[in-house]
Amino acid sequence: MIPVKICGITREEDAALAAELGASAVGLIFWPNSPRRVDRARARAIVRSLPPFVGAIGVFVNQVAEAADVAGEVGLTAVQFHGDEAADAYRGFPVRVIKSVPVRDAQARAAADAVPDEATVLLDAHDPVTRGGTGRPIDWTIAAAIARTRPVILSGGLNAANASAALEAVHPYAIDVSSGVESSPGRKDAAKLRELFAVLRTL
Repeated sequence: MIPVKICGITREEDAALAAELGASAVGLIFWPNSPRRVDRARARAIVRSLPPFVGAIGVFVNQVAEAADVAGEVGLTAVQFHGDEAADAYRGFPVRVIKSVPVRDAQARAAADAVPDEATVLLDAHDPVTRGGTGRPIDWTIAAAIARTRPVILSGGLNAANASAALEAVHPYAIDVSSGVESSPGRKDAAKLRELFAVLRTL
């Protein structure tokens, strides 16, 4: 099964179910303006509850210095930068880096090329206000062109209904799902999670 990150986790029970179903990682959002934001204490509790081989990825928006501090305190295995961070800002970062590239048009290819090889590109919908979790699919043709040049994590409006088509169109290294398995922002829907992983196991 393709690696899957379930993002926007705010509850231990949601993290536990995602891990049980086969998630490779869970995403914890530390950006203050997100409805899925967790504080450090909640994040630590979630990370402690994870099985040994499930990663914890912190999501930050223009918070590079804070991200390094949080990663050490909480025990993050990687960080995801979802803002306007320049490559020089996160070179040599102490944990693995995922860099979000918003896909608005074909210029996303140049933006992805500018991400250093040591970081992993995540492709998501363009939204300068919410910075992710929009529930909107991206242009899979553009995403596929980028995926042919480097490993990418595909995000943007993925759910059980479109995951198969998205994987066939883009051939990403991994996928990132948030709103597509929620009952409300930050609260995962068990039935939607089960449905997503049931679909992924057939591919």
